[in-house]
Amino acid sequence: MTENVPLVLVDGSSYLYRAFHALPPLTAPGGEPSGALYGVLGMLRKLRADYGPQRMAVVFDAPGKTFRDDLYAEYKANRPSMPEELAVQIEPLHELVRAMGLPLLCIPGVEADDVIATLAAQAQARGEPVVISTGDKDLAQLVSDRVTLVNTMNGTVLDPPRVREKFGVDPERIVDLLTLVGDTVDNVPGVDKVGPKTAAKWLAEYGSLDAVIENADRIKGKVGENLRAALERLPLSRELVTVRRDVDLGIDEHELALGKPDTTRLREMYGRFGFRRWLEELEGNAGADSADDPPPEEAQRRDYSAIQDDRAFRDLLNRLEHAELVAFDTETTSLDYMQARIVGVSFSVEPGRGWYVPLAHEGPDAAPQLERARTLERLRPWLESAERAKLGHHLKYDRNVLANHGITLRGIREDTMLESYVLDAGANRHDLDSLAERHLGHRMITYEDVAGKGAKQIPFAEVAVARATEYAAEDADICLRLHQALNPRLADAEGPRAVYREIELPLVPVLSDMERTGVRVDAELLRAQSAELAKRMDEVSERAYSEAGAEFNLGSPKQIQEILFDRLGLPVLRRTPKGQPSTAEDVLEQMAAEYPLPRLILEHRGLAKLRSTYTERLPERIHPETGRVHTSYHQAVAATGRLSSSDPNLQNIPVRTDEGRRIRQAFIAEPGQVLLAADYSQIELRIMAHLSRDRGLLEAFAAGEDIHRATAAEVFGLEPASVGPDQRRAAKAINFGLIYGMSAFGLARNLGIEQSQAREYIDRYFARYPGVKDYMERAKEQARDQGYVETLFGRRLYLPEIGSRNPARRAQSERVAINAPMQGTAADIIKRAMLKVAARLEEGVLHARMIMQVHDELVLEVREDAVEALRTAVVADMSGAAELAVDLVVDVGVGANWDAAH
Repeated sequence: MTENVPLVLVDGSSYLYRAFHALPPLTAPGGEPSGALYGVLGMLRKLRADYGPQRMAVVFDAPGKTFRDDLYAEYKANRPSMPEELAVQIEPLHELVRAMGLPLLCIPGVEADDVIATLAAQAQARGEPVVISTGDKDLAQLVSDRVTLVNTMNGTVLDPPRVREKFGVDPERIVDLLTLVGDTVDNVPGVDKVGPKTAAKWLAEYGSLDAVIENADRIKGKVGENLRAALERLPLSRELVTVRRDVDLGIDEHELALGKPDTTRLREMYGRFGFRRWLEELEGNAGADSADDPPPEEAQRRDYSAIQDDRAFRDLLNRLEHAELVAFDTETTSLDYMQARIVGVSFSVEPGRGWYVPLAHEGPDAAPQLERARTLERLRPWLESAERAKLGHHLKYDRNVLANHGITLRGIREDTMLESYVLDAGANRHDLDSLAERHLGHRMITYEDVAGKGAKQIPFAEVAVARATEYAAEDADICLRLHQALNPRLADAEGPRAVYREIELPLVPVLSDMERTGVRVDAELLRAQSAELAKRMDEVSERAYSEAGAEFNLGSPKQIQEILFDRLGLPVLRRTPKGQPSTAEDVLEQMAAEYPLPRLILEHRGLAKLRSTYTERLPERIHPETGRVHTSYHQAVAATGRLSSSDPNLQNIPVRTDEGRRIRQAFIAEPGQVLLAADYSQIELRIMAHLSRDRGLLEAFAAGEDIHRATAAEVFGLEPASVGPDQRRAAKAINFGLIYGMSAFGLARNLGIEQSQAREYIDRYFARYPGVKDYMERAKEQARDQGYVETLFGRRLYLPEIGSRNPARRAQSERVAINAPMQGTAADIIKRAMLKVAARLEEGVLHARMIMQVHDELVLEVREDAVEALRTAVVADMSGAAELAVDLVVDVGVGANWDAAH
């Protein structure tokens, strides 16, 4: 065997579960689940590329019980059964592993960990290095000078020093640590209330688990009592967490040699599961997966260069001019896009290759650099060319920063943040580091790695150029590689591809312009409102103290809990995970219907939030040069496609309260201009009518009726003219409640009626609007069949819990299946409207600027003499943003401030 080429052992069972939960629930062309397959195969390909092993084993748990089940009947008793959509991927995964020429092991009676431990022990005895690919912390007990753990899904590596750093003990003490802590996932009992830090402290003090047991009487307090109570079960726990290294595997080392791939079978399987890129690879080079081939060049190479002289820069410009697609990134002085200045720029045109151009580094390690202003001017033709295709991650930020230097970024052709978002909007994170780990198995250099942490962190401009080059060039390189991983999947998904190309990407410059335009606010008015809110808060506090019979901190959940439940003895409606009475907002809202104090606490919370978030904060956010407030709009946050905003958050200013409306009065127009607010009328109900094709709803909208009055007339069997305010309110609650999946219980609480009466209202509604009921059933069935739902324009939301055996999770997914197509379609429509309005404004004849987007509303600032022309144009563009079975109605208001424009 080649010197220092490791034996690679893969914990297949661990990665199968992790890939299943980490990746979106992909579906093969024939409808079979394929997400776990895709994730595990990608990881195996990367391992082979990274380590070039000659011998390897992919180990899976065999079905049936193991010796641990015989030792302890409750072992893994808490684990839920394997989801059906994962179970059906196991057999094809085994088949694919074998077709790749990789040895596969499933040994009955033991776990995959025991098989891996035995193979590692045998290799160590032969003096061979071992790499174990796993995400299982238990295998840290195997780490030694010759055995390394690597987690391919997040790039972390564990050798002896890193085990000590991570767990606080040496590898030989990992079993002791696991015994004391226990394992809730595997249902291994430990010492109650003892976590890794306490266990590591004991082991450091006494040396071993046996010594801790011997000195149990010396450990004080409750935790010592818990240890002594656990002494009898600790030997069993130690046996359960200790991996066996002596399993009779019935094979020898030569049977772990990689074989030739079965290209015929791989071709068939790749085609069956829609792995088009790998299939194209196979067709282009039938031996591409051969174990005898060297790892792909791009996977091994990291050629990153700093551009520090004119000749190198000219060469780079030439590359950029002739490249089909360039990954581009900026390094800056701030995350605030209005303040940030460029420190350097990075580029990549091929995987594994990257260039960093330092422009404003300072200090002793600055090294020679090109002059920033002149270099950016030389880059301007390429940056501003719409024909030169740029790729980036969250390019809206880079566009805003370049604008600070007088450059308008054009040619935004791809954005990996948005590619990830439209492929799987439900994923928690779409930042570059997370996506690199998830899709490439690569852990990126972090900002803290190069700039330090906390008080010792230095500005990026002070990072040594050599280190900055590694960090910045990697950003561009990984962005390009990530695009190459995501784009084929996008090409295979017609709906998400259309949303990406036709909505999200074109919206980037529109949002960038809105952010940079900002909105003018009246700081003095806000300060006056802040003083008024403070006075109101004091008044509410005094009333609350009177109700409570004592002063207390209305912002302290602990003190509120003591007052409500201990002092006043109010009923406990819900408890926290720690068993304490809950004082969450929805709980207090239920209590407020009967008791005055919870109502006062909620009122105080609302006033405090308005004051801290808006009246105090907004004046501080006024930009010193523009005199306006500049929010950040986020495309890749809400799973439904809705935009969100932050710093400040414009989406949460209340519109139905006097206080909220007064804050909106502080959003004002420039002299000689006014604000025009255009809002879709009942857009989600109109989408419901379109999706359900219910005749009653369609007719009501076609006749221009008040939809809530019409619904009340249907539900209560009245003439529309006879519908009273309470009946209309009930109908409105039903109309909107059903969109959000409200149950009879929720409707009863909302209206303050009995649950049986609420059920009767809902039954009457469905009897009058049967198409709505049919739509809801269709939406749930579609989600169960394909694992996702789509908007009218193809935006997709995956629902992995739609088939869950847990009734609560399944019910929540069913509610989302009904609601997401409506909310998502509304989000798509307002975005399409923004594109239309932006294109019209670009013509320059309307003398207006789009300054805010909030829910279903667009706000524009317009010259007074252009109001009517703008009103006509905006109504036409917004109502024409989608063709529905009912008209899209747009309400328009005009005023000197945002509130007056409603």
